[in-house]
Amino acid sequence: MSPKDNSSEKPKHRDHRELGRELELFTFSDLVGAGLPLWTPKGTLMRNLLDDFVWELRKKRGYEQVDIPHLTKKDLYETSGHWEKFGEELFHVTSREGHEFALKPMNCPHHTQIYAMRPRSYRELPVRYANTTKVYRDEQTGELGGLVRVRSITQDDAHVFCRREQFAKEIAAIWDIVEEFYGAFGFPLAPRLSLHDPEHMEKYLGEQALWEEMADSLRDIARGRGVRLHEQFGEAAFYGPKIDFVTTDSIGREWQVATIQLDMNLPERFDLACINENGERERIIMIHAAIMGSLERFMAILIEHYAGAFPFWLSPVQVAVVPVGEAHRGHAERIRATLAEAGVRAKAYSDDETLSKRIREIKTQKIPYFLVIGDKEAAAGCATLESRDAGTLGQCATEELLKRFADENARRA
Repeated sequence: MSPKDNSSEKPKHRDHRELGRELELFTFSDLVGAGLPLWTPKGTLMRNLLDDFVWELRKKRGYEQVDIPHLTKKDLYETSGHWEKFGEELFHVTSREGHEFALKPMNCPHHTQIYAMRPRSYRELPVRYANTTKVYRDEQTGELGGLVRVRSITQDDAHVFCRREQFAKEIAAIWDIVEEFYGAFGFPLAPRLSLHDPEHMEKYLGEQALWEEMADSLRDIARGRGVRLHEQFGEAAFYGPKIDFVTTDSIGREWQVATIQLDMNLPERFDLACINENGERERIIMIHAAIMGSLERFMAILIEHYAGAFPFWLSPVQVAVVPVGEAHRGHAERIRATLAEAGVRAKAYSDDETLSKRIREIKTQKIPYFLVIGDKEAAAGCATLESRDAGTLGQCATEELLKRFADENARRA
């Protein structure tokens, strides 16, 4: 889902393409191809911080990480139904022996095969898999736009395999993850129920009665949380209805972000089951969950939401250390090394350029804090702390700096 206003209407100082270049977060290359972003060390660091946050929330709730190839035989997607419905959007690959493969456009069929590797007892369920990995979709060149629409998409994907009596609790746990993650950025959330179009059942897997059952289940879960879902017909995934979360950024644009999808169709197509208390095979339910969805798209949202002035915990460089002159380099380096040892991403800005030019560069890079070290600071064994957002905060001892920065990192302020 695109924002309500397009990129030409937003202020230029928020354009994620411009800021991505200025802050050296990502780039595109004509030799690599349109819609295939290349991530710099700074951008990769931010992606990893975001993904680590999501994994931290999932790990607490019993998820396990898996890994899958980027390629699959066409048979997998023929079984899932993706080949028939989305074959033209797939990147097709033919081997030297004439075997037909595809670059994966989604991860759920692969994850079903990990679950299906052996018989499962009902005592093992729920089984929860998490996997941050790229998928590939053959988008038309004219539809590509910065990070919002790309051909290589990094998904923070997860799938839960559970019994019918378990899925409500599992969806509630995912909902908690979504709220905690977006709460860290101050993003409001408006949940939406995306439903099938009953007039065009040919677009979906399964029978209408099953779709109605799944939709009622999601309504019940929302009602239990005291939430009334706005409903949109025709917006469901082709295998099941979903709860989509819509947020509003700092300039009032709406974005669809996280999604929770209930699926009774893929377990049927892949014959996924558990052995129940009576020793019988019991059909299971599958839940699809993405918190950021597309990491590329979420990065674009964050860059424009903050206009590149990221919170401390997410900033690639958190603290700039600025010696006024050559005589102050030693003390500046000791402070930088102490901060780095404590896990603070600190960078020294030496006196090769004038002080004013270095400070301009630091402000252009939107670094949250910088430390100025001159004669007084070197003599007192401290530094003058300057804040991007609050101005001059005065002289601080190293221990005080360490506590301030540790507190900001810990609370993801």
